[in-house]
Amino acid sequence: MTVDGLVLKSTGSWYDVKSDSKGLIKCRLRGKLKLIGIETTNPIAVGDHVRFTIDEHGDGIISEIFPRTNYLIRKSTKKSSQAHIIAANIDQAILVASLIYPRTSVGFIDRYLVSADSFRIPAKIIFNKSDLLNDSLLELHDYLAKVYRDIGYENLLISAEKDKDLNIVKSWLTGKKSLISGHSGVGKSTILNRINPDLQLPTDKVSDFANKGKHTTTFAQMIELEKNTYVIDTPGIKELGLIDMESWEISHYFPEMRDKLGECKFKNCLHINEPGCVVLEALEREEIAETRYDSYVSMIIDDDNRR
Repeated sequence: MTVDGLVLKSTGSWYDVKSDSKGLIKCRLRGKLKLIGIETTNPIAVGDHVRFTIDEHGDGIISEIFPRTNYLIRKSTKKSSQAHIIAANIDQAILVASLIYPRTSVGFIDRYLVSADSFRIPAKIIFNKSDLLNDSLLELHDYLAKVYRDIGYENLLISAEKDKDLNIVKSWLTGKKSLISGHSGVGKSTILNRINPDLQLPTDKVSDFANKGKHTTTFAQMIELEKNTYVIDTPGIKELGLIDMESWEISHYFPEMRDKLGECKFKNCLHINEPGCVVLEALEREEIAETRYDSYVSMIIDDDNRR
């Protein structure tokens, strides 16, 4: 007898799979399935729909992975030549960022948005820890919020500790499967605990050393906040490398540049120093934010260094 289910948690070799008929079953992957052209470190990800059978011990044996509608990947931290699937079949990707303690760089935010856009996943940004921002950081937030809002990225400034505007976050999540990502210590688990106190997800304070967060989420897991509302909580992401993306296509995933594609003098324009580049002209007119352009150039440089 075969059973279909949804992968809620991955611990490397074992998976928690939820099915309508059997409830929650611990599953492992059939050995032969691992050998079929999988180029990622994890052939099955949280959010995958799978088919399995149940053995004599009551464990599930996954025999089939159904086609994904989308997925988000990053470079493997252990094998730089391979990718790691963060989550699959999601409705939106929400990045939790903080401008202090620990600081999320603009470059990281932009890489996350580019990665999501490249897989056609709508993205939003939550700027947490508003209660810790001084006047200078509030000014920086206001600038960034406008930059992202102007190019179509909804964003919100909250304080998870003070429960400020968490009702808006909850409205973002309702009825969707959402990936929640960000550096360790930015408050992902705290936000979810505030929205649903019954979750009791582990949290920890940011360490004093280098103002870096401690990893409190060990494995990616899908959590049911309420009926038909799921969030995928992931381990803190330190870095986010772009996968299988050529230099010439990176601009396709910047909305403010995508609108101008095909207008440059040269068809293969990389928008760096070429004459007749409409992107550089737009940058000069301040129609493209300098922070966004700097992020774009850093991605081009990283792509060149990979060759």
